[in-house]
Amino acid sequence: MEAVQNEKEGTKRGQISIHTENIFPIIKKFLYSDHEIFLRELVSNAVDATQKLKKLASYGEYNGELGDDLKVTVAFDKEAKTITISDRGIGMSADEIQKYINQIAFSGATEFIEKYKDKSGQVDEKAIIGHFGLGFYSAFMVAKEVEIISKSYRDEEPISRWVCDGSTEFEIGPAESRVSGGTERGTDVVLHIAEDSEEFLDEYRLQGILEKYGKFLPIPIEFNGKVINNTTPIWTKTPSDLTDDDYKNFYRELYPMSEEPLFWIHLNVDYPFNLTGVLYFPKLKDGFQFKREKIQLYSRQVFITDEVKDVVPDFLMLLHGVIDSPDIPLNVSRSFLQADSNVKKINSYITRKVADKLNDLFKADRAAYEAKFDDIGLFVKYGILSDDKFYEKAKDFVLLKNTEVSGAPSRYFTLNEYREHVQANQTDKSETVVMLYATNAQQQHGYIESAHRRGYDVLLMDTQIDAHFINALEYKLEKTSFKRVDADTLDKLIDKGLNTESVLSEEDRTKLKELFEQTLDNKSLAINVESMPADELPVTITMPEFIRRMKDMSALSGEQSFYGSLPVSYNVAVNANHPLTSKILSTTDAEAQKTLVKQVYDLALLSQNMLTGADLTAFVRRSVEQL
Repeated sequence: MEAVQNEKEGTKRGQISIHTENIFPIIKKFLYSDHEIFLRELVSNAVDATQKLKKLASYGEYNGELGDDLKVTVAFDKEAKTITISDRGIGMSADEIQKYINQIAFSGATEFIEKYKDKSGQVDEKAIIGHFGLGFYSAFMVAKEVEIISKSYRDEEPISRWVCDGSTEFEIGPAESRVSGGTERGTDVVLHIAEDSEEFLDEYRLQGILEKYGKFLPIPIEFNGKVINNTTPIWTKTPSDLTDDDYKNFYRELYPMSEEPLFWIHLNVDYPFNLTGVLYFPKLKDGFQFKREKIQLYSRQVFITDEVKDVVPDFLMLLHGVIDSPDIPLNVSRSFLQADSNVKKINSYITRKVADKLNDLFKADRAAYEAKFDDIGLFVKYGILSDDKFYEKAKDFVLLKNTEVSGAPSRYFTLNEYREHVQANQTDKSETVVMLYATNAQQQHGYIESAHRRGYDVLLMDTQIDAHFINALEYKLEKTSFKRVDADTLDKLIDKGLNTESVLSEEDRTKLKELFEQTLDNKSLAINVESMPADELPVTITMPEFIRRMKDMSALSGEQSFYGSLPVSYNVAVNANHPLTSKILSTTDAEAQKTLVKQVYDLALLSQNMLTGADLTAFVRRSVEQL
């Protein structure tokens, strides 16, 4: 920094020591993507200065009175077009202003930590915010001129005033008083707002920015005569000192319009990285509910972002809450995360903590865990899909829910419990355990009832993620297959190598098949006559498991895939042993015969909720005529 002395005024003029004279346009246009960040940076600096003073006092290097109002004040004057950020912190001398303000990218906080790291053996870095040397210069995104009036905590140092108009030239000299008119220690930063940034000369705009970024800063922030922040949020406290009501109240503070959370996890680790926070499990009964509430990322209680991809595993992105870590690497504007080993470690730690919490809940009170599983199952299943290490723990507490049997309520099973429950009756000829499932208990009720009559159990897999989930389980579990209860006839779904005899001759079977093909005249139907129990429907319509599952997964992804674009095709199984099929064959009137074929086929469609429009109207008319 080059400076010249003006003896008459007692001021210095000079140029800021920078590598390029175009630094300010770069700051204004490229460094910060959002101009409102200026307030976060300047308030953070003021908090930092206050924290430094408290540190010095604790080390015995400042013996003055701290006072009861160690706060940061933000004020604005619409007529004068100024915004002022004031603190009663450590302050700066003229030499320090030249050193810390004029030498861009020199971090005062870094030097402070270095200087005091041995005073007590360990410095609390969490209290030092200002690791970003360019933070102060974000002021020039909105100001045409910036003043600093500062009084050092050292009594012998006079009040100094620095002013810069956004060029590389500055002026520094003595001042009679601070903005408040007093001579006490601390710093005022006065922004003379540029014409294109006068939107910030608004009470509600400024309060919104302060609440967004400074809601949990560790020093009180006063605006319009009110303190707008909670200086000791619950993630800064010891879990043993908190009650359930404390956690619930904090959740309401974060998300005022949300339902009460199911439960929460308090994060607190200091090695090999620093991380604190609280993650809440919200209610998600309706599957994926992408709400505006997201996990908020803080660095030393300064809000950074709610885009926490990579820090939080994908399967937990629907959680709510707060994470605070000084060890998450940010770019200079703190606007996005930068990948490094700490981010991966933090991701793994959060995954492990969530798995441990769920396991503890399951073991401590299974009934309460089961009552919550419809809500938390989405997280657990998604975690199993996403993370093999999570699966190794989750396989013991992920639950499968079956459908009601003869009025008996549904039950929950672990993977091992369910295998034991069905393997005796649902093992096919290849020694594979077949787990039947339904995706809609009402729509597939007839198929579920048929399975129950055979003594088979049917799972309920009705969330959007279940098509992928059962794919994953088939891959992970030995000799296990999942088949939707309406994917084929039961004898084919669980093929035990036993053949049901047919009451029809081979000739009659061929005749019946041809009659259905001619009457229905639909190339998308694969029609076969099969020997099934007489108490099954005369016609059963199914879609092959593979095709249906691929279509379900394609629908979830939202992308058009090969399977998603396949034309719909169905298998039509005509029950050779049902009395109505014999009646159809014995009917001599060709039209009456076709009417019966249409009627039993429409009954099958109706059982699948597939009969609509004109076909449904025709079916109703035929039914009335036959009564």
